Amino acid sequence: MTDAQAPGHLTGRLSVGAAARLAAPIGVVAVFVAFFIATPDFLTVSNISDLLVSTSILLVLAMGQQLVVTVAGIDLSVGSNLPWSAAVLGYAYTHGWGLPVSVLLALLAGLAVGVVNGLMVARLNMTDFIVTLGSLSVVSGLTLLLSSGNTVAVNSGFLRDLALDGIGPVRWFWLVAVLGAAIVGFLLFRTRTGTYLLSTGGNREAAREAGVHVDRMRLIAYASSGLACGIAAVLFVARTGGADPSLQTDLLLGSIAAVVLGGSSLFGGKASVLGSVAGAVLLQSLVNGFTLLGISQYYQPVAVGAVVLGAAFISRFQK
Repeated sequence: MTDAQAPGHLTGRLSVGAAARLAAPIGVVAVFVAFFIATPDFLTVSNISDLLVSTSILLVLAMGQQLVVTVAGIDLSVGSNLPWSAAVLGYAYTHGWGLPVSVLLALLAGLAVGVVNGLMVARLNMTDFIVTLGSLSVVSGLTLLLSSGNTVAVNSGFLRDLALDGIGPVRWFWLVAVLGAAIVGFLLFRTRTGTYLLSTGGNREAAREAGVHVDRMRLIAYASSGLACGIAAVLFVARTGGADPSLQTDLLLGSIAAVVLGGSSLFGGKASVLGSVAGAVLLQSLVNGFTLLGISQYYQPVAVGAVVLGAAFISRFQK
């Protein structure tokens, strides 16, 4: 490469990277326009309200994944941690422990998985992919043992109201998810801990030399992802009326895709909470639109998978 070529190459790469950071908002607009043209039922108050409710669970998971990706990690245990936390809630509630205790135990169950992941990754220096993949399998097995492989019904008026009520057309579900996103945004961009998390993902060794407790930051990230799974599990049970022990691989893939589509880098050190929100809305809009159009549900994972591949390609320009 000649010196004359270098500036143009760099400018081109930067412009592509800048465009990549807008992929999720542009995608949301494009999908909304396409489905509005395809069906008049898409842009209605009731459907948008339902869309935001279905997005809420994914968004909560994406916020936890956001923190892990920020420190250059990945959490594959999300797909089993959510049903595990839901199963703990269902088990406790059906055994007469009361809703407040059951919800608390669900949050602690999700947090425990995140802490174990964080300790193995940060303190034992194990590869995050292997650790969280192993957790995905182990926790899935524990969930099946706890629930005997059956969905546990949770008949709670409070949880039912949480899923159905809200302020006007805005449901409590969406408000909970937005509050979670606001907390993560404040943590990342308005606190010293957030600065440490970003610097840990940007250059781990440089951050360590600067006095950042890198292992502690990585532990915080994985623990937060586990807690997010517990919160998402409560919303999941509220929406479905029961604790389903089956793996939630679609939510796992979606949580990663939403973060990367939103402009965060899989290499760490970069984060965009608003972008992740847009990414989650984009993914659920595809599912919602396909459902309205009567397209077979078997095509839905194909579309989400294609978006995941697109997100992986986009991440090349975020390094």
